Amino acid sequence: MFRNCLICTDFTDGLHRLVNFVPDLAKGGLQQVVFFHSVPLWEEGEVPRIDEEKVQAAKESLSVATENAPADIEVKIEVLSGKPSDTIPRILKKYPIEVILTGTPIRSLLQEKFLGSTSSTLARQTEQPITIIRPQLITTYTREELALRCQHLWRYLLIPYNDGKAARYLIERIKKYASDCPEISLPKCMLIWVVDEPGRRAVLKENRLQQAREKLESTKAELEQIGLEVNLEVREGNPLQEILSAALTYDISAIAIADDYRNKLLEWTAPSLTSDLFCRSWFPLLLFSPKK
Repeated sequence: MFRNCLICTDFTDGLHRLVNFVPDLAKGGLQQVVFFHSVPLWEEGEVPRIDEEKVQAAKESLSVATENAPADIEVKIEVLSGKPSDTIPRILKKYPIEVILTGTPIRSLLQEKFLGSTSSTLARQTEQPITIIRPQLITTYTREELALRCQHLWRYLLIPYNDGKAARYLIERIKKYASDCPEISLPKCMLIWVVDEPGRRAVLKENRLQQAREKLESTKAELEQIGLEVNLEVREGNPLQEILSAALTYDISAIAIADDYRNKLLEWTAPSLTSDLFCRSWFPLLLFSPKK
């Protein structure tokens, strides 16, 4: 689905293991990969300064990525000193990055609000979509499993849809990237609409389900026009539970979501499905945020 990827690692999230799988990333359609690490400033003295020793050590660890890179993929290594929220935007200005790959641990919504994460901070700062892979998963993959994961990062997307503003934005962004991407990286996707509280009367319930099917069929036709294989499903029940169940049932590579992180008051007063998935989903997430 993407050609140019920025992989951000703090060496505890497991993403540094990907330096050994550059050929597999190339098989998934990537043509340029930038491996990035941000080294905290040395603050033991009176004046903060760059920790040159740690910077050099990080460069040496990430440089393994350049050793096995095939001819059809370009690999860059970047190590900067400072906070990720300050250093990552500098990298995004330097390279034509289309997607950012990060690792974010499972947290409760309250923990995420107070502690934050690199991924949630980036969602507020950048226009590029972010792929989030849980450290709890990637650190336990065998080499064979991780090789396949690198090849299939965006092979089968699950797209929750309800015809709202965020859902329409999500579809438009997927259409943009999918129409420009190598065919091998995103051959198919699944649209899912979960009708919650469908109503007590059978007629009202069936009407809502039928409306959902009709809108999904229309959206399916849009995506098929750019060459995607599209499946769809309408379910009843709790949206979070049904989306995660569908992801497991249909062997999904990642769940695509979109949200507007600019309204902090709304985040506190009305947690969204996107926030729930961000905090509770074990599946990789592909997060889109509206332009700032």
